[in-house]
Amino acid sequence: MITTDFLPGSPCWIDLGAPDVDAAAAFYGAVFDWQAAPYSEEPDGYTLFRLDGKVVGAVGPLTEEDARSAWTIYFNTPDADATVKSVEQAGGSVRAAPAEVGDTEGRFAQLTDPQGAEFAVWQPGRYPGLELTDAPGSLGWTELYTTDSPAAQAFYRSVFGWTTQDISLPGGGGAYTLIAPEGGGEERMHGGIMGVPADFFKGGGKPYWHPVFGSADCDDTVALVTAGRGHVSMGPETAEGVGRLAVCTDPAGAEFVVLTPQPPAA
Repeated sequence: MITTDFLPGSPCWIDLGAPDVDAAAAFYGAVFDWQAAPYSEEPDGYTLFRLDGKVVGAVGPLTEEDARSAWTIYFNTPDADATVKSVEQAGGSVRAAPAEVGDTEGRFAQLTDPQGAEFAVWQPGRYPGLELTDAPGSLGWTELYTTDSPAAQAFYRSVFGWTTQDISLPGGGGAYTLIAPEGGGEERMHGGIMGVPADFFKGGGKPYWHPVFGSADCDDTVALVTAGRGHVSMGPETAEGVGRLAVCTDPAGAEFVVLTPQPPAA
C-alpha cells in the first residue's frame, strides 16, 4: 500500500517525460480526470496533475537526448547525496546529480540501476511529494520489469534497505517479488519486481519501472485509453487475489497499468 506519509525508500513522486506536454495532459485528463496546471511561472513546461485538488503526478518535456516517453518513479530519501553514493557503490549510475528544486522544495537525482532501469529519488524539503495515493486515478503500486531479478533485488536492498518476499504467479508463471520499505512491514508493500527474458524488451528496450494507477472500473478506463488513441498490450483480465487489470501505453508510448483491486474478503 502506497501512502502519503512517506518512509525512506517508498514511492513519493511520479512524473512523465513527454514529447508533447499538452497532448499528454489532454490524454490523461480524459482517462483519469486529471486537471493540469503549470508548476510555476517559468516557461519550462513542467506541469502538475491534480485529482479533486490533490497532486497525483506531473508531466514535463523530454530533456535527455534520444529519450523515450516514460513515467519515472521517485523514491523518498532523507539524503540524496548519500543515496547517489550508494547507487554508484552498488553498480548503478547517475544521470542527473542531486539538484535543488526551488528555494526549499527539496532535492532530486536521476539514477539508473545496473540492469538499465531508470528511477529517481526525492529528498523532501518544504514539499513532501504526492498528495493522493492508493485511490482511483492515483498511484497504487509500482513494478520493475528486469532481466535479472536477484541482482535487482540485491541492488535496491543495498540502496534503500527494501525487504522482499517472493510469491508464485498463478499458472506456473514464475516468481514475483513483493517489495516494501525498510521497517514498513507487509502493510506498506509498495510494488513488485518481475524477472523477464531479454527478448521481452523489443526494439532496443531495456528494463524499466512503470506505475500502476487505481481505477473504479478497469474496463471503463481502458475504453477511455483506446478512445484517446492509447493502446492496450495486455488485458483487461482478472488476476486472482489482485483484481482486474490492463497494461496500457499512452499515445507517445509511455507504459502504465490500470488496476481495479479485488475487494477484500468479507
